[in-house]
Formats: sequence, C-alpha cells, structure tokens
Amino acid sequence: MPDDGLIVEPRGENLLAVKFTAMASPCEILLPLMSEHAALAIGTVAAQEAWRVEQKYSRYRDDSVTARIHEHRGTTIEVDAETASLIDFASQCFDLSEGLFDITCGVLRRAWTFDGSDRLPDAAGIQQLLPLVGFEKLEWRSPQLLLPAGMELDFGGIGKEYAVDRAYELLAARDWTAFLINFGGDLRANRPPSHGPWQVGIERPDIDGEATMLLDLEYGALATSGDSRRYLLKDGIRYGHILNPLTGWPVPESPRSITVAASSCTEAGLLSTVAMLHGAGAQAYLEEQGVRYWVLD
Repeated sequence: MPDDGLIVEPRGENLLAVKFTAMASPCEILLPLMSEHAALAIGTVAAQEAWRVEQKYSRYRDDSVTARIHEHRGTTIEVDAETASLIDFASQCFDLSEGLFDITCGVLRRAWTFDGSDRLPDAAGIQQLLPLVGFEKLEWRSPQLLLPAGMELDFGGIGKEYAVDRAYELLAARDWTAFLINFGGDLRANRPPSHGPWQVGIERPDIDGEATMLLDLEYGALATSGDSRRYLLKDGIRYGHILNPLTGWPVPESPRSITVAASSCTEAGLLSTVAMLHGAGAQAYLEEQGVRYWVLD
C-alpha cells in the first residue's frame, strides 16, 4: 500500500520492507513483522530524512545549498551548521586520503559520461579541467566559504552514506524496534531482529540481484563502491566511474567491487571509495586501515 511514495511488502517469513526511491536509488527499511501502519510510520521518518538530504545537497536542483554555493562562486558566503559540518568532514577526507577523496572533482563530469559505451573523453579536455579540481584551492574557514570561479562542489560522494547515518540517528533515538537501513546498497543496522542476524548479500558484478556471498550483520554499517553500473568499455579495457582527482582518469587495475564494514556508513563509504582509488593496492590499503572488507575482482 503506497503512502507518499512508500510501499510495504513482506520479505520472507519474518520481515517487512518499507520501500521508496531517493537519490536516484532504490531504498528500503527492513523491519521485523508488525502492522503496516507501524511500518509506514517508521519508514516515513527515514524516507523524509533521505528526501531532505537529497533536496538540500543535490547538484541537480536549483533550490539546493549546492546551487546556492555555485551561484556565489568568487565571493565569500556563510553556510549553515550542517553544511559546515559536511565540508569539515570533506576536508578531513581530503587530508586523510592525501588528496584522493575530493568533493571538488565533480567538475570532471563535463568530460566523462559513464553510459556503458566506448566513448572516452579527449585527454586534452580532461587536462583543461584539472586546474578547477583541488579542495586546497577553496578558502574555507568554517562557516565562511569562498569557492573560486569555475569550480564546483559535489556532495554526491558522501551524500547517500550521510543520509543513511542521519536516518539511522532518527530511528535509533526513537528505539522503536530492530531495523536495517538500505539506501542503494549502503547499509546500517541498530541490532538484529529476534530470529537472528540480518542477511546481507554482496552482488556479483554485472548481474543485478545475484549475490556472490551472504553476510550476517547484527549492527553497524556496510558500504560498497564499484563499477558495475557506471563505466565505459574501450578495446577491452573497463573504465569505472570513480575518478582520481589528481589525474582526472579512472584508476587502472581497481577491483570491480569493494565492501567495507565500519561503525558508520560515511566512514565505510570513505574507506571503500579511497580503496578503489588505490587501484591494485586496494587490499593493502584496507589491511593498513584494520577494517573488515570484501573485494571482488
């Protein structure tokens, strides 16, 4: 039964799924069996928060905070506390990844279109965009931001994981029941339902809906980065959509998929993305971080 875009459906014998769409992704909240009314109430809290984060930070809307920042390029503006916190986090990510995780690299979308074709961009065009990439070029003294002319901010690399964590905080504060949040494959659970751990599948690359392995998750977060859906294929070489901001190109020899477990979804997402950017050194990087991970080549 739909309710403002939400649908409740059974999931096996012991669970319900409240489904909706946000951030161009299928989303769901998994819950133990309960009334449809109660499930919709829980799902609505999570969905409304996902939609709020999407509206606020989408690069595709002209009423978003991102659009406002872009409209005022070249001048200093003051951002709200939530946005300041996200930019602070992005700054930490940039430093910890030695420049590999950079929310200014969205400008490279002007050159790249990852539609599964063999149309690679012109190398000279990519080179022309690189001067517009680099978090260090921002003037950021929270909450004051100056975005240089021509540059862009793109919160897409952390937005979905941030939305998972925000929805988690709202549901956990109410402590209604056990739940598992799944926003487009980025997950976080508070505790297992009474019948046992949550069963989480890691998809086989290129085959939607087919799990290559099943994980038992009691609590915590999982995030996955990979190239199954957004890529180019030229002369037998696959170019994934995760771009190295230092070169403007995908990293060669990256795994097809990396899943990382962490206490929060934003942390798991950061680690999985930066691991992909290490290419053939992905597993060595993850070993150094001391986290649980699953790599598919």
